[in-house]
Amino acid sequence: MAFRPETARPLNELVDVLLRGAHTLTPGERELIATYVSSQNDCEYCQTIHGAIAAHHLQNEPLVIDVKRDYQSASISPKLKALLNIAGKTARGGRHVTTADVEHARAQGASDLEIHDTVLIAAVFCMCNRYVDGLATWMPHDPDFYRQRAALVAEHGYAASTLASRTPDAPTR
Repeated sequence: MAFRPETARPLNELVDVLLRGAHTLTPGERELIATYVSSQNDCEYCQTIHGAIAAHHLQNEPLVIDVKRDYQSASISPKLKALLNIAGKTARGGRHVTTADVEHARAQGASDLEIHDTVLIAAVFCMCNRYVDGLATWMPHDPDFYRQRAALVAEHGYAASTLASRTPDAPTR
């Protein structure tokens, strides 16, 4: 992202709106959606950083691992399970989401806004995953790097945190 700040800015602003803005889903739940989609797309960097941010918000690293491994068995609400089903299908291709999937999510208490934003989070993260992997982005392998970065993002947001990470040895995202 440091390579082209003029493209990084609107991407990070969109991610800030989707993952941090006022919403009926918590930031931790929305980060779990981004993490799950990134894991389905096998994007190591995105699933690691967003997993760390989700764990920071939820104060529960094992839950993030459980969601990536098998969200149906994870200790999350039936509504979030229904939304993750939609997110996973969106990651495979938007047409995989059925009317029955949407109706099931509504029956589990998901609002139209939550369903809409789940699809949009999934779509945006498919793009971000391909962006990161397509550029063969360097990533650190120290879990503490991600925990520290998660705290920064949770406090300041994505757009502000991108500016803070502009050091010669920092990953470009």
